[in-house]
Amino acid sequence: MEVFSNTQLIIITILMFIGGEVFTSMVGLLIRGFSRHSSIKQGGRVNDSMSDLGIPPNFHDQLELGTIANPEFESSKSDIFDFGYDPEHVPDTDELKFKSIKFLGLLVLGYLIFVQVLGVASVFVYMNVISSAKNVLKQKGIKIFTFSLFTIVSTFASCGFVPTNENMMVFRKNSGLLLLLIPQILLGNTLYPSALRFSIWAIGKFKKKAETSYLLNNTKEIRFHHFLSHKHSSFLVVTVFVFIIIQFILFSSLEWSSDPLSGMNNYEKFIGAMFQTINTRHTGETIVDLSTIAAASLVLIVVMMYLPPYTSFLPLSANKSGKRNSDQRKKKSTRALLDNIIFSQLSYLVIFIILVCITERKKIKEDPLNFNVLNIVVEVISAYGNVGFTTGYNCDYRLKQDGICENKLYGFSGKWSDGGKLILILVMFFGRLKKFNMNGGKAWKLL
Repeated sequence: MEVFSNTQLIIITILMFIGGEVFTSMVGLLIRGFSRHSSIKQGGRVNDSMSDLGIPPNFHDQLELGTIANPEFESSKSDIFDFGYDPEHVPDTDELKFKSIKFLGLLVLGYLIFVQVLGVASVFVYMNVISSAKNVLKQKGIKIFTFSLFTIVSTFASCGFVPTNENMMVFRKNSGLLLLLIPQILLGNTLYPSALRFSIWAIGKFKKKAETSYLLNNTKEIRFHHFLSHKHSSFLVVTVFVFIIIQFILFSSLEWSSDPLSGMNNYEKFIGAMFQTINTRHTGETIVDLSTIAAASLVLIVVMMYLPPYTSFLPLSANKSGKRNSDQRKKKSTRALLDNIIFSQLSYLVIFIILVCITERKKIKEDPLNFNVLNIVVEVISAYGNVGFTTGYNCDYRLKQDGICENKLYGFSGKWSDGGKLILILVMFFGRLKKFNMNGGKAWKLL
């Protein structure tokens, strides 16, 4: 990373910012909100493109002077009135819907700017105040502001890049810096839906009560992947922290007195272990060399990297399950055929791992300590989860020492063949788009 100039780091920062999940979701919301809202204001009624939102074809005939003779509307309207609104000031339900979508887009924009500006300012102040952290950047020739901006954007966007060659290992004793990055990890990834819903609830206490009430009570109608119901958001928070606690207990019990955390006091170990476990989903910043940690910890990290960011334990009622099965039976034959031939996410990952083992079979035979299957699995699952964790490559593990190999801090895939690297690139694209195939493999029944 240190071969990049200051200008190149800024360019990479811009790319990470516009490629982040929060930014891309915000752009989609603003496009939906402004375009649909303007079409309603210009035409005075909703156009035919609204049919994809579940609005019946004869909806236009039901619209008269902002009043809809529709039982569903009356029900939703009565729900709004329960919050104390004056019926004369309640806008048409569809106009309210798209005003709410536009408001949600602006809220995400504010959320994005507020969290990252606060993060950059905090890290910038910390790096200027704490001499040990400041000296590291001074020795490496990295500007403090560039480091602060780059690291916060990368952390919030779950990229895992840090301007130093050693990632966060060089700052493993700077517990304050690690604590400043932990909220960025959670708010930009696993806890984004819950934080977004909480922000809407908090704003609704003071202003925009019609829009916030509609958003909080009509989660499905908004059709926004990152906006979950109250129940789902609550279970998501619990699940995230349960996963963190499980990882922290296992990692601490196995690594507390081992080499990866040597030279650190108990407080530094506690914060470092917490930072390391939170990063497994899915930021990828690390304070330890993953090749030196216990295999059990590495396997758990693989599982955490595989899980999508919004994985949660969410009990479902039997009625909902039955309804879902009924809906599936109504699918078109072409869609049913597609469902039958699509594999599950895990099946594709197994295929990718097998392909990498084939392309790297010569190195697996000649250099088995570095090119072991577990290291390959870590690299592939890390690419799939867009995490960025890597076990690296250690020249000392080679069976045949030729004196040419030099230990450098770079990813394990740096030693792969071109074929293996191309497969890993495909895995990264596949992982970035995995939400479009989360229901694959349903035709297989494991009995």
